[in-house]
Amino acid sequence: MDIFGGWDNYVERLEKNWKKLVNDDDTVVIGGDISWGISLEQSKPDFEFINRLPGRKIILKGNHDFWWGTANKINEFLRDNNFDTIKILHNNCYTDGNIAICGTRGWIYDGTGERDQKVISREAGRLEASIKLATESGATPIVFLHYPPVYAEFVCEEIIDVLQKHKIKQLFYGHIHGKGIYNTVSEFGGIKLKLVACDSVDFTPVYICDCGEFKKL
Repeated sequence: MDIFGGWDNYVERLEKNWKKLVNDDDTVVIGGDISWGISLEQSKPDFEFINRLPGRKIILKGNHDFWWGTANKINEFLRDNNFDTIKILHNNCYTDGNIAICGTRGWIYDGTGERDQKVISREAGRLEASIKLATESGATPIVFLHYPPVYAEFVCEEIIDVLQKHKIKQLFYGHIHGKGIYNTVSEFGGIKLKLVACDSVDFTPVYICDCGEFKKL
């Protein structure tokens, strides 16, 4: 991550801020890019680190999470290693108080590639399924993606269509770092968008209250 600058001692900084703000009754959503490992076994030290931190963790896939396999394999890995504070967000949702946590990885798509179109159609379908489950729970759906659905002049219409169809008001995402942070969009079509990549929030967890609003602690 040092190619972006400002990431010196980032593990220690993140751990310090996390432990200062998060307790075991809290739920923390980690929006992808969990480990540089290319297999679950290579990623094990990172999971051990995350599992030791306070709180319940819900993780979703980022574009660098090459260790990510099927849901069954990941859940088996978590279970076999007693990583009991970590769950994956994948074609499902989780409720916490009045909030229903839903989402998927998303995708950057500019309309030029057939493969990209297939991927974004799949991701839009996963988002649709996750939001439907969240809505059925009766809680307020809050969406988490890895990729931004809107960035600079780019709009991922397939993802935005799903969000607007279900009247989603709050969305959090990662992926964008360094100077790219200055091209982010905070609101689009009635949806509030919040970048929570580590270097955009000073390696400090962002609090989401029961009403779904976010604020810096």
